[in-house]
Amino acid sequence: MTTARYAARESAVSEPKTVRPFAVISGAQVQQVLQGREKQIVELVEATYRLHGAGDSVNPPSYFLRFPDRPSSRIIALPASIGGDVRVDGLKWISSFPENVRAGIPRASAVLILNDHDTGYPFACLESSIISATRTAASAALAADWLSRERPRPMRVGFLGAGLIARYIHTFLAGSNWSFDDIGVHDLSADSAAGFRCYLEQSGTAGRITVHESAEELIRLSDLVVFATVAGEPHVSDPAWFAHNPVVLHVSLRDLAPEIILASTNIVDDIEHCLKADTSPHLAEQLTGNRDFLQGTLDDVMAGQVKVPPDRPVVFSPFGLGVLDLAVGKYVYDEVVRSGELHVIDDFFHELRRYG
Repeated sequence: MTTARYAARESAVSEPKTVRPFAVISGAQVQQVLQGREKQIVELVEATYRLHGAGDSVNPPSYFLRFPDRPSSRIIALPASIGGDVRVDGLKWISSFPENVRAGIPRASAVLILNDHDTGYPFACLESSIISATRTAASAALAADWLSRERPRPMRVGFLGAGLIARYIHTFLAGSNWSFDDIGVHDLSADSAAGFRCYLEQSGTAGRITVHESAEELIRLSDLVVFATVAGEPHVSDPAWFAHNPVVLHVSLRDLAPEIILASTNIVDDIEHCLKADTSPHLAEQLTGNRDFLQGTLDDVMAGQVKVPPDRPVVFSPFGLGVLDLAVGKYVYDEVVRSGELHVIDDFFHELRRYG
């Protein structure tokens, strides 16, 4: 090692580092920051996908904590790191307890931990169910835009599953200048379908709103189909329902039988992440023994490396990347800091001197 390089290294090593104070950001603060900023968040998600596609991220497999006594429930850890201007590491810890719905509370709850890029110290804990729903909806709206650019823009949208995620996706579509002549709704719960219809009416949405009795009717009458269910296995199996070549936002990942996947153009957010945990694309891989049915990622489409044909159904299956949560979470953190409303937990880190 040359003297100059040694001196530079020593200078870097001896450079003082400080630990940011630890802060907690509530769901109310998160919502206040994100509400009405759909276009900005879609742009942020697009930039994050591009960073991920360029390799400026670390996004290891999610870890699923499951329970023998509660087989329908799970808690998922999504660790990640993102570079670019965001430069943050962290972890989303999100639970899915479907039985909550019967008690009238949301299925999912989550927190997001942000870690400092240079010290590794966590510097914020954010309520993250809103962040998770937001990044999911922004991803869906982004995909709807890019995947419909080579075909007539969809004017009939159908929501299969009428919960919180469906509401957020509709909000992000509307906030990204989408408008529809017809909006279809189908849910196994009549109360959920009625509640979603009420939300749509109150939102001032233009166009006719129809609650469909069957999934087939909704799909056949929609140019843009949004799957936002809690299905654990495929329940839609007839490719003929998609003969009109709709754009399908397969957000809930496990609704479609492999036969539909194999008859469609398939775009994912990340190939390795999506082809696991018995998602519909994973089932298609198990059936065929290959991945030839995958055309590429959304980043490939945005980069012009993959063309989406207009004469086949196109299915977007996003597994959900932790880097998206980090990007949105850091955006929220920065905005709360800018507002002067950051709630710092004094002395959260008690030992900050190595030798006492």
